[in-house]
Amino acid sequence: MENMDSYTGLDRLLLKILKIPGALMIVPLFLGVMFNTFAPQILDIGSFTTALFKNGLAVLIGLFFLAVGSQISFKTALPSVEKGVVLLLAKFGIAVIFGLSVAFFTPEGMLFGLLPIAIIAAMSNSNGSLYVALTSQFGNKTDKGAISILSINDGPFLTLVALGVAGLAAFPLLALFAAIFPMIFGFILGNSSIIARKFLAPGEKLIIPFAAFAIGAGINLEVLLGQGSVGILLGAATAVISGGTALLALYFWHRVRRHPKSCRNLVAAASEASVAGNAIATPAMVTALDPSYLPIQGAATAQIAAAVVTTAFILPFFVAWLAAWQKRQGITPENEDRFYEEKSIKREHVLKAEVNIKS
Repeated sequence: MENMDSYTGLDRLLLKILKIPGALMIVPLFLGVMFNTFAPQILDIGSFTTALFKNGLAVLIGLFFLAVGSQISFKTALPSVEKGVVLLLAKFGIAVIFGLSVAFFTPEGMLFGLLPIAIIAAMSNSNGSLYVALTSQFGNKTDKGAISILSINDGPFLTLVALGVAGLAAFPLLALFAAIFPMIFGFILGNSSIIARKFLAPGEKLIIPFAAFAIGAGINLEVLLGQGSVGILLGAATAVISGGTALLALYFWHRVRRHPKSCRNLVAAASEASVAGNAIATPAMVTALDPSYLPIQGAATAQIAAAVVTTAFILPFFVAWLAAWQKRQGITPENEDRFYEEKSIKREHVLKAEVNIKS
């Protein structure tokens, strides 16, 4: 580890900034907003400066999804896959139901100013980094392994599917395929080559701040302060509604699989009740495919940005409380791990016995 004495003033400032929840996405986003509001001419000087910091959003997001896709793997234990599928379907399902209900059954298609595109994008995405951090501290192997499935909700894919199927956006089939192909291509590369997966892994973090700044460069501060403030409500709704649905779904999965009470660990469900920082890019991607969303792109982006920060603050406290409550009930992640290990050993003994009988 490097000596702190060798750090410059900027290094120390960056260390403090990185303590902000979702800092890689939130801080550059706000910087982009400030430049676009008070000094937009700086971003319009042309050449590589304008290409990178203002007009390069589509390229940056495409590269980001290529990197994300390369890290998705289905090579994991069955319980992790099952747990990931249950949480993915629960989170996406409630996001679609809630978002489309607002779109079709509320005046002007909004609820307290919340836009359906922001609701679906926020509630269907989850903060993978926060999930891994929380399950590493409070969960077990299957909780952490579920991220291989949950990574599917990264980016705009599920939101595009929901809006397109519901008829809320016009996405030509070829345009929809073009939007998700970078992630598919990354998935193929990452699962075909360990070298390719390792090479592309840094892209998940490296590209985020540049894409975030470019997104912010398309938003005015007035929109952020006005429409963005209701994003706090969106964050709270995601934690309560999305998180509650995930908890119920995982609990019923434990019951259906007849797991002993001491093994019905719900830490993964609680850790999934967040809004991903990369969900902030979803309105821009939707608008690129359907320009009719352009008038509300800034407002939707601002609402999601506020929801990201809100869930990042709320979730760690809730997961810590849930883990303590479970422990008092005699339910622990360690019990669940032991249950699967014992089950695996029994299965091996049965297979060996069958082989001996056949021989």
